[in-house]
Amino acid sequence: MSAKRYTEEFKIEAVKQVVERNYKISDVANQLGVTTKSIHNWINKYGKPSSQYETIDTQQDELRKLRTQLRRVTEEREILKEAAVYFARESKKSTRS
Repeated sequence: MSAKRYTEEFKIEAVKQVVERNYKISDVANQLGVTTKSIHNWINKYGKPSSQYETIDTQQDELRKLRTQLRRVTEEREILKEAAVYFARESKKSTRS
């Protein structure tokens, strides 16, 4: 059985509840359905100053925007490919007549 995978954002939010809001680790673990050991590991990894959280959030926002833009540009490219094929066929038809 494989372990559950949690997003980095999920882990950071869990750490924020313990570090910044002073909730008990056991309460956060129970609320989120994770082990206290996981919370401890996440605190060791993500328990950095909040300015670094903001950097991570900014980078994640930029990554989201870039993925969205890439998806749009890829769709546009596919449309242009189909249009090129269509017009190439039309051009062949008109030269045969």
